[in-house]
Amino acid sequence: MSRQQPLLNLIDDLIAGDLHDVSLLWQLAAIILSVVVGFGVARLLRKRFTRHPDVPTGVLGFGVESFGRVMAPLAVVGLLYLSRLALAKYHIHVNLILVALPIFGSLAVIRFTFYLLRRVFARNGRTISPTMLAFEKVFQLLVWLAFVLYVTGLWADVFQYMDETQLPIGKNHVTIADILQATASVVLLLMLALWAGAALEEWLMKMPGMHTNLRAVVSRTARALLIVIAVLMSLSLVGIDLTVLSVFGGALGVGLGLGLQKIASNYVSGFVILLDRSLTIGDMITVDKYSGKVTQINTRYTVIQSLDGVESIVPNEMLVSGAVQNSSLSNSLVNISTKVSVAYDTDVDFVVQLLTEATLTAERVLKDKAPSVYLASFGADGLELTVSFWINDPQNGRGSVTSDVNRAIWRALKENNISVPFPQREMRILGPVPAPVAGQESTTVPKE
Repeated sequence: MSRQQPLLNLIDDLIAGDLHDVSLLWQLAAIILSVVVGFGVARLLRKRFTRHPDVPTGVLGFGVESFGRVMAPLAVVGLLYLSRLALAKYHIHVNLILVALPIFGSLAVIRFTFYLLRRVFARNGRTISPTMLAFEKVFQLLVWLAFVLYVTGLWADVFQYMDETQLPIGKNHVTIADILQATASVVLLLMLALWAGAALEEWLMKMPGMHTNLRAVVSRTARALLIVIAVLMSLSLVGIDLTVLSVFGGALGVGLGLGLQKIASNYVSGFVILLDRSLTIGDMITVDKYSGKVTQINTRYTVIQSLDGVESIVPNEMLVSGAVQNSSLSNSLVNISTKVSVAYDTDVDFVVQLLTEATLTAERVLKDKAPSVYLASFGADGLELTVSFWINDPQNGRGSVTSDVNRAIWRALKENNISVPFPQREMRILGPVPAPVAGQESTTVPKE
């Protein structure tokens, strides 16, 4: 059985011929030209789609910058393959190109795998976990090991051994090669499906003119469909009959009805929230004891970030079945009030005008909806007034704007010499107070 041995054939060419042989020079020229052109074209494409100010962002430019590290070796592999065909047509030895092809092919496989992993699993597309880094190192080692086996001509023997070695799995016997091929096909299809889903979601989130909830629904539905299609294709490639899924579907339905009903309810509630648009990302809501801004709406839960930075994960079922206060459902206008007390001898009409003008000096208070000041009650220590004003940015919190209004009111009252009453109490001590004994503290309670 004849088999390829690119490295041994290249060594034979170098031993049998001169280093200045025409075929060797043609191969070197083809390799150098392919590398220069491949990396140059990849660099031009990255600049064209990611940094040129006249090119609009869109589907063509999506992911080109992060995919740039893969484009270069892929372009080199394509050019080397064309060079091999051209040189073989003129009966020129191509053993040097046969060695260069798997080198750049291995580099392309490694970079493409890393690109998929980081696009799918890396947080924010940048943060890489130690587990992922370890997996990348192991995968890189396996790819280079396969390259060494290919160039040394041992790949055929290794594959023949795996194809002839059978492992008993139940009543059937499956070869190691079949298991590896099935695993590789399943993993590759799932990775491609997850990558396509992540790419579609990122593209939809940047699309103007589409509601945020509609983007989330389309992206999550598309990702689920892609995963289902990938799983079905993987099962078909492995050789599993898809009719067995009917039994699995029945078991899944029973499981959902018994133990997974809460999880299924949360998933359904997530799609209900996204479709009826009762909540959108950025809304200020209050549900149960949680209050804050909606930062994420996932299919199972919603993330609410309070003003102090604490994030609460609220199940979607709670948002559908319970009462939710939304400060920005139809509009973002919110009314806030604060109370002020003045002395009884104060001119009420003058104070009302003064407090209205002082409230308008706060930056976040709306000027087109004038604040209102009214006499709330006659308190024990003075007149109690309530100042009510409007804001349109509740996501920035209420405490800061209330503090600004109170400070402006305090300055206005001080400038106009208006006193703010406070509780004053008189304490009368009736009867003589006994003198304390020397060396002992007095603990006598005064008598009335």
